[in-house]
Amino acid sequence: MKKFTFLFYLLLFTMMLNAQNSIGIFQHQADVGNTQTGSAAYNTQMQQYAVEGSGNNIWFNHDGFHYVYTQLTGDFILRCNASFIGKGVEQHRKFGWMIRSSLDSTSACASVAVHGDGLTSLQYRKNNNDSMKEVRSTLTAADVIQFERRGNMYIMSVAHKGEIFTEDSVQLDLGDNLYVGLFVCSHNATVKEKAIFNNVRIVIPAPSTLVPYKQYIGSQLEWMNLATGNSKIIYQSPRSFQAPNFMKDGKSLIYNSDGIIYKFDLATNKPSVLNTGSVKQNNNDHVMSFDGKMLGLSSSSNNDNVSKVYTVSINGGEPKNITPTGPSYLHGWSPDKKFLVFTGQRNNEFDIYKIASDGSGNEMKLTNTKGLDDGPEYSPDGKYIYFNSVRSGLMQVWRMKPDGSNPEQLTNDEFNNWFPHVSPDGKWILFISFSKDVSPSDHPFYKHVYIRMMPADGGTSKVIAAVYGGQGTMNTPNWSPDGKSIVFVSNSNFLSPVYQTEVINTNK
Repeated sequence: MKKFTFLFYLLLFTMMLNAQNSIGIFQHQADVGNTQTGSAAYNTQMQQYAVEGSGNNIWFNHDGFHYVYTQLTGDFILRCNASFIGKGVEQHRKFGWMIRSSLDSTSACASVAVHGDGLTSLQYRKNNNDSMKEVRSTLTAADVIQFERRGNMYIMSVAHKGEIFTEDSVQLDLGDNLYVGLFVCSHNATVKEKAIFNNVRIVIPAPSTLVPYKQYIGSQLEWMNLATGNSKIIYQSPRSFQAPNFMKDGKSLIYNSDGIIYKFDLATNKPSVLNTGSVKQNNNDHVMSFDGKMLGLSSSSNNDNVSKVYTVSINGGEPKNITPTGPSYLHGWSPDKKFLVFTGQRNNEFDIYKIASDGSGNEMKLTNTKGLDDGPEYSPDGKYIYFNSVRSGLMQVWRMKPDGSNPEQLTNDEFNNWFPHVSPDGKWILFISFSKDVSPSDHPFYKHVYIRMMPADGGTSKVIAAVYGGQGTMNTPNWSPDGKSIVFVSNSNFLSPVYQTEVINTNK
């Protein structure tokens, strides 16, 4: 872990040295080729980039465009939402992500280019001075763009807002030390065009050598406005923190890190430790009561290292053990605070259980199917318990009556869908989707995932965000009290001084 921390802060220090010249998370900007002088500006409040550029084209054996860029080595994932401002002059004006071997106009390169007429393509030049080639996407007019380098594989993933990605790829050897950034080309050297880029992310993924649940990469706390789809990074750390959920007043969050529960002040963007007494091995299955006065915890101890359920005042104190038997992982309170619902492993089977929140009485088994049932959460009106189950093959979202009767499958698609969270008005559910190449009974760290939303009664779902994350991204209810926003955790080995960043002692 010391090696990972050192690399984090080496990168962070390097970026700080360039901060005076930087544009947001990018180090430099430049006009490539024979163009008019372009510009790039960063809106710190909205975390938004406005890029204006000229340039005759990005094609044949040379290019002209405005570029805002940084330099990267190794694997990375680039993602943004983008659109042109205004009608424009040329139908083949274009914007997107650009990866180049150099800043020379004839450089070997690869880009995801969205044209003014909607053409969306992966354009590439294998060698310096070669003629450009392209792979055209079946999707046109993409406004969500992801470009990933995985060794010598360059992967274009594009979508319309709210939809899943369409993917194409090409094998290229562009070298290792690359120029990476956003571009705008007007397709007319006498004209300038402007594009706006939101949700701009540079993700450095986990190395292939990482040992799951032993080693970790950095975490970013993101706050998304559901009406606009724009997300802001409000905090980041080289350590793993997980499962943020709003407190009742909407002014603070709760999350876990290294077994400790933290209260995060949204006014100052600073965390403080929440006292949980002797219970100090808390995992990411923690949840507040509907009235916001009590906090339920899932925690193990040094004695048996088995997760059990506890409750404590939201102001902290010594927690009370509710489930003497484990493993038990808490996910929900009943609206009247009388019951807790949790996932328990009993006789080598994971099922959903209910128990009185004061610890009195016996636990009550609500599911009895082969395979994993997990993530139980009450609807605000108390009429349903939402959960996820592998009983139909892949992990899918279900709901049932509070006594376990009348189970009803709500999703039935190609993804493994986990952790349904019901909106405060009871009309919507959020859930996280892993691809089917992940085991249906697993929700690991450091994967490409979607956060999706659908009507609470079932129906068509839409993508809210594409995220590099997984375990800990949204294990707990993550709606704001007014239902207008959500919070979640994304992961990356890339930390930027642009965002609020945790500083830790690297000599520990």
